[in-house]
Parts: sequence; structure tokens; C-alpha cells
Amino acid sequence: MKDTRSSQTNAPVIEAQGLNLTFETADGPVQALKDVELSIHKGEFVSFIGPSGCGKTTFLRVIADLEQPTAGTITVNGMTPAEARKARAYGYVFQAAGLYPWRTIAGNVKLPLEIMGYAKSEQEKRVKNVLELVELSGFERKFPWQLSGGMQQRASIARALAFDADILLMDEPFGALDEIVRDRLNEQLLDLWARTEKTIGFVTHSIPEAVYLSTKIVVMSPRPGRITDIIDSPLPRARPLEIRDSPEFIEIAHRVREGLRAGHLDD
Repeated sequence: MKDTRSSQTNAPVIEAQGLNLTFETADGPVQALKDVELSIHKGEFVSFIGPSGCGKTTFLRVIADLEQPTAGTITVNGMTPAEARKARAYGYVFQAAGLYPWRTIAGNVKLPLEIMGYAKSEQEKRVKNVLELVELSGFERKFPWQLSGGMQQRASIARALAFDADILLMDEPFGALDEIVRDRLNEQLLDLWARTEKTIGFVTHSIPEAVYLSTKIVVMSPRPGRITDIIDSPLPRARPLEIRDSPEFIEIAHRVREGLRAGHLDD
């Protein structure tokens, strides 16, 4: 894969400036995000890490136009999130695979293409390509209940990739899986990213996962969600699992922990 760091344009793919979001609840206002400033460039793999309730998922949902900020600005490919959603600028992978049990794997992956009005021949071609990409060729006619949890998540990723958006947003997709499966999916995700060169926003609670996957790690504080540190990873893009034992990896993990600790101290 070519190194996209040297070819980044001046315009970020995603840019937030002074972003705030306050939810109105029956018990009063709850500030979920406070003064978020962040730029994400083309081809970056950016992980968001922080304690539960710190606004990681909320920020991803703002990017996806599923939540609206109450102050500040955010752009996606130079557009508002609403415009980017209508332009199909991103695919979204949720915490649960969310596959329809009455549809085959191919049928689930095909669903957004059906909604978007793609021709049947194009649907078949795209489904075939993305199932190959996530190593699920041969499982087209299986139903979700016939697949393991890890395979179901790979099918969910394939569905998000089906219409070939440049941005992939992933909300803790591997959090419910055991460590062995999670390690394998981490490796597969890095391989997929290398082959597609997509820009990825990834929410996680796992420090090793964030350090292993990312070119940039965004550390967030407890509510109201603020960014306490942004770490540009010096690790090479080709990353065997064994890199987690390297001094460089351990040093980055330590900095992430320090950022998380600082966020709690400031709370």
C-alpha cells in the first residue's frame, strides 16, 4: 500500500472546530461533548478511546449525522454531515452486527444497494467483491445464525463497504468478542484498510487495540467529552501482532494511559 501520509491534502476529510453537544433530558441538560477540535485526513486510521460515557460514540454519530451538535462546526469531505450522508460519503459499522436473521449473508450485504437502487447485476458484483474482501466467500447463502460472532461482524463490515464509501465509521465493532477472535479481526481489519486505503474512525475501550490499529489515537476525558491527547503513531503500517511487545508499542500505550488518567484528574 502506498503511504498516504505524504499525499494528504490541506483539507481534512473530517474537521471539527469548537464542537459541543448538550442533550436535553428530563433531569436537565447533559453535556456530552465540549470544545472538540480535531482534523482527520485521507487514509488515516483514527481510534477514539476513553471511559464509558465520554462521548466517543456520540462524536462518531455526529460525523454520521445521527446527532446534531449544539455549538461549533463539523465538516465531512467539505460538506455538512447531512450533505455527506446524502452523498453516501461513509459506511457505518455498529457495535452489534445488526444482520436480519431472515436474510442470507449476501442478502444482508445487498440491502443498502437495493435501497440505493443499484442494478441487480451491479449488486451481485459488489456483494461478491466485498465478501471476498472480508474473507467470507462461500458463505453467501448462509444465514446469520449459522455464523460465529466474528463472522457476523465481518458481514456487517462488508455491508458497510458495499457502496464503496471513502470513509468507514466503526463503533466498537469487536468489543463483545473474545480476545483470540478479536486479535484475528484486528489483523484482518488492518489488511482490509491497507487494500482499500479508506479513512477509518474507530471507537474502542481497549488500549492495545487502539495502539495496534491506529495511525492516530484520540484520547477523551469523562463527560463532558473533551480531547485530552492526540497521539500520532510512529509505528509502521505493516504491523504483525508481535509488534505489541516492542518498546515503541509499550511507550504509546503508556502515553494513552497517561492521557486517560489526566482526563479523570481534570474531571
